[in-house]
Amino acid sequence: MILPIYVYGSSVLKKETEEIDRTYPDLQTFIADMFETMAHSEGIGLAAPQVGKSIRIFVLDASIFAGDKPELENYKKVFINPVIPERAGEKVRYNEGCLSFPKLHEDVYRESRVRVQYFDENFEKHDEWFDGIVARIIQHEYDHLEGKLFVERLSPIRRKLIASKLKRITKGDFSASYKTKL
Repeated sequence: MILPIYVYGSSVLKKETEEIDRTYPDLQTFIADMFETMAHSEGIGLAAPQVGKSIRIFVLDASIFAGDKPELENYKKVFINPVIPERAGEKVRYNEGCLSFPKLHEDVYRESRVRVQYFDENFEKHDEWFDGIVARIIQHEYDHLEGKLFVERLSPIRRKLIASKLKRITKGDFSASYKTKL
C-alpha cells in the first residue's frame, strides 16, 4: 500500500523515534509498504517518521546508482533500531533532496563512511561499515529517526535564503507527484 509522505511542518518529523522489537504489529507489511511508497515517490531512502510512525526503522534502495557502481544493482536494505557509533572519512558535499521537502535540494556535507549497528527485517543483528552514496543515504535517513531534518545541516545564511520555500511547504503551497500529508 502506498502511504502518504508527511511534509515539513508535520510534528512527527521532529520527534525522536522509539525502538521496536520483532513483535511490532504487521512489521513485514509495514516494511513492504515503505518500499512501495519509496519507489512510487521515486525516493532512494524512506524513514518511518516520513510516513507518520515514530519508530526506529528506515529503508533504502540505492539501485539507481548501479550505472556508476555495479555493486549497487538491486541494493535494497532495511535498518531497524540503527545506531551510528562511528563516522569517518572526509566530509563530502552532495546535493540532497528529501521526500518531506518536495522539489527542494540543497548541498549538505556528511562524512564519507559510517559504521552502523542495526537489525535487518528478520531481526538479525549487523555491525557494518558503509561508504559513499550508501553512507550518505544512511546518514540522511538516520537523522529522521533522531528528529533532525537535512535543512538543519545547512548554514544559517543558507537556511535564511530558503525560508520562504520552507514556509510555502508548511502551508501546502507545493506540488508533488506522490501523496503527501501536512
